[in-house]
Amino acid sequence: MSDILQKTMQIIVEEILKQPYFIIGITVALGYTILKKKWYEVVSGFIRAVVGYMILQVGSGGLSGVANPFIDGLKSLNSQLTHTVILDTYTTQSTIEQWVGSLVSAVYVVMICAFVMNIILVALSKYTKLRAIFTTGHVQMQQAFLGFFIISWGFKISFPTTEIPMAVYVAAGLILGLYWAVGGNLTLKPTQELTDGAGFSIAHQQMFSIALLDIIGNKVQKSGRKIKKLENIKFPGWLSIFNDSMVATTFIMTVFFGTIAVIVAWINPAYWQEAAPVLDKISGYQQNVVFYVFKLICSFAVYLAILQLGVRTFVTELTNAFQGISEKLLPNAVPAVDCAVAYGFGSQNAITFGFIAGAIGQVVGTILLIVTGGFGLGILVITMFVPIFFDNATIGVFANTKLGVVGTFVAPFINGLLQIILSVFWASLFGLTTGFVDGVASGSGAWMAMNDWITVWPVFGMIIRYLPYVGVLVVVLILIAIPQIQYYAGHKKEDREDYWLQVKDWEAYKAKHITPYQMGE
Repeated sequence: MSDILQKTMQIIVEEILKQPYFIIGITVALGYTILKKKWYEVVSGFIRAVVGYMILQVGSGGLSGVANPFIDGLKSLNSQLTHTVILDTYTTQSTIEQWVGSLVSAVYVVMICAFVMNIILVALSKYTKLRAIFTTGHVQMQQAFLGFFIISWGFKISFPTTEIPMAVYVAAGLILGLYWAVGGNLTLKPTQELTDGAGFSIAHQQMFSIALLDIIGNKVQKSGRKIKKLENIKFPGWLSIFNDSMVATTFIMTVFFGTIAVIVAWINPAYWQEAAPVLDKISGYQQNVVFYVFKLICSFAVYLAILQLGVRTFVTELTNAFQGISEKLLPNAVPAVDCAVAYGFGSQNAITFGFIAGAIGQVVGTILLIVTGGFGLGILVITMFVPIFFDNATIGVFANTKLGVVGTFVAPFINGLLQIILSVFWASLFGLTTGFVDGVASGSGAWMAMNDWITVWPVFGMIIRYLPYVGVLVVVLILIAIPQIQYYAGHKKEDREDYWLQVKDWEAYKAKHITPYQMGE
């Protein structure tokens, strides 16, 4: 190979294929080209995708930095807590990116192949009974990394490594593609019920829990039991402050991190005095601890805003490219979108109380960890805003729709508790209790801590682990069976074709199959 060709290949590999932001940018440019966008729209989309992803990385890194002083403070309270695991989607992705190293671009190839498979499955809806195209690009990326890692673990592969059998890539693409199609399909009916036929489903991290709430809610409806929804209760006007995500973030993190800071200061008073920075080197003035802690908490909202800006910037382009292709190829497909879209429907208070109930569940779980030394595993998990808010708020919204006030508090509380407890065991089992930086295992580990990733996906990994190759077939057959059960077992024989009315004519479906709630006093 000539020197010029070798250097060219090296540039392509090191500067493009190994850089996630270029992979995303190229994907967007390709999608817009297929859609016959004008050349300057293609260029604009590429730039926004690249810059947006880089902004996201800045925000994600900043969030981790803000959490470190609180993490170190908690670790100082119990010498048995030797490992720290961050519960965050972006931190999990970046942690696994370090572990997979040079294989990072292969994960993006798996993601794209899984998305193509999602489209094919919907194109064959006559046979598959699948109707939803997963369009939430940033969620797909997060799931592609953790899903790839879990499936690799199932095949007994230890990272870091430079070689992975082709069977792992095939299994990852197959299972991810099915999961996206099946998950989006599961949320179609409950989302149609929530939005009264808006014509989309949810594509996020808690799709199976939404389906479970729908099943439980259907039984409640048919039983004739009276329920009261949050819409029917009047709350104090001050709760409207939670409509502003920046205020909500600062408030909940003040409660959460503030509680941690007080506990640390009470048990280990010297910690914060040592952690607070010196502001004036000449006078030696050290920042007041209260102001330092509050600054950290406010910085969390700052970095979250940066992260969200990055997400909005590149995901808009990615979603347009993907969804545009989907609409062109599959005009009757239903887009499965970000869970935040559901927040425009139902009770706004369900969002607020969903994440507050989830936060309480997480606090209870965290106290149990501290008392038990991480359940004997020496692991302390620290939640971040994404799982504490988006998972629990979404569950709260759908729980209110199906189960009323009680469900809005109980379901997110249970989920918040499980987010803490189960994440400890899964991070330990799958070996994500540490990060991997510059070739060395060090620092905090990470886990997604969203509902599907503390319930469904770890089970997939264990099935594959203990039934090599056969386990992949078992998982695939389970996923293929779910929409068939929805179609054949979910409706009487004479009503099976009404399954398609959920998309084509919601009013007709609702009149025939949705039992009106009996509202409580």
